Amino acid sequence: MKQPYNTTIYNTALYMRLSRDDELQGESGSIQTQRMMLRQYAAEHGLNVIDEYIDDGWSGTNFAGVR
Repeated sequence: MKQPYNTTIYNTALYMRLSRDDELQGESGSIQTQRMMLRQYAAEHGLNVIDEYIDDGWSGTNFAGVR
């Protein structure tokens, strides 16, 4: 028996992280490249991108700037 085509649409968010090496350049080419690759992946897999999150270089070990 043939399986029905999956028509489920999944909502997702993109997460991009700024490398410490790039943090002096603002939103770096690294972030732009990550965004492009993630959006391409989402499109190829039928994911609906509803938001984007960018980690601006805060270390996970630095609690001074907990937001």
